Amino acid sequence: MKKILGAISASVLAGCGVLLVGWQAHAEPNRTTMPDIDKLIHYTTVTRGEVTEHLMTTREAIEAVKKGEPVPPGSHVVLVDYRDGEVFRYFVMEKGPDWGADYDERRRTGDWQFQWFKPDMTINTAENTARCQSCHTSRADRDFLYSFNEMRRFEFE
Repeated sequence: MKKILGAISASVLAGCGVLLVGWQAHAEPNRTTMPDIDKLIHYTTVTRGEVTEHLMTTREAIEAVKKGEPVPPGSHVVLVDYRDGEVFRYFVMEKGPDWGADYDERRRTGDWQFQWFKPDMTINTAENTARCQSCHTSRADRDFLYSFNEMRRFEFE
């Protein structure tokens, strides 16, 4: 009987592992929220072929980067992805106190978490947040930001 229960348990756990692996390939519930875009500062634009990306964040985040300080907890960095002149999706990074502890060391990007949102600002579960984390780990020396230098050079009006 113990062997049968052990085999069933192993089978269930293996099945959960497969489900979890598939689940992690897509957006996952986390602490990232969609900020009020109207309160953010548009600090740079990137064009990649037919895609235009507006990058936005808070004044406090830009000021911290300019001073050589870490971006403060509570900050959002938003990439607004435009295609054919329309919002296609939003990519949001949000930093919170000790949020890095939610992930093992391989996926940790300081205290940043990531989420994709649809044009209607609901979570887009078809996007891969783990992939975002894996790319941003290479920017640890720049507070995990690809647009660190653009923030640093940004001039307030």
